[in-house]
Amino acid sequence: MTCTTHLLYLHGFRSSPQSAKARQVSERVTRHHPAVRWWCPQLPPSPGAASALIREGVANWPRDTMAVVGSSLGGFYARWLSLQVGCRAALLNPAVHPARDLSAHIGEQTTWQNPEERFFFEPGFVDELRVLEADIASQASATPASADRLFAILAKGDELLDWREMQDFCAGGQVRLLEGSDHALSDFDQHIDALFDFLSLV
Repeated sequence: MTCTTHLLYLHGFRSSPQSAKARQVSERVTRHHPAVRWWCPQLPPSPGAASALIREGVANWPRDTMAVVGSSLGGFYARWLSLQVGCRAALLNPAVHPARDLSAHIGEQTTWQNPEERFFFEPGFVDELRVLEADIASQASATPASADRLFAILAKGDELLDWREMQDFCAGGQVRLLEGSDHALSDFDQHIDALFDFLSLV
């Protein structure tokens, strides 16, 4: 398997690069894989702007040795990006139908890591998610997932997302299905080795 030289991490809705999982991955990359190009951007609330930022940020990355990890909404973006550019992806409790699920969250929101940080989730953002969902649906049918290209950690105990929908979303990939856990993957430290085995960083 080709080793990963460039790694992108995408956080979830109302989250940030300061999330527990993002920090754990960042610290391990920094400590054990200093040669890896690491990027974990703060994603804008607009899915259109977020997808543009992601595409622009990895525009010059080598497609055959880059990988993306995404959690929740970031997992949705990660699947989208992997289909766009053909890179490997690891999804952590990925959002499957964010246009449907986030339509209930239109209005002012705060971030989990800093409640004083506020942003407005606009109705138009739901339409932007629908566009990305359509992209994924059309490209996934043309390029089915495989165990060497897609890895997922899914929790049956996820209190926000349906694990069956997530499992379908990751069909064909290598799935680590947890009997319990939760949306945040509070037991992530028990599964991070499996994630890094898949990523195979230089």
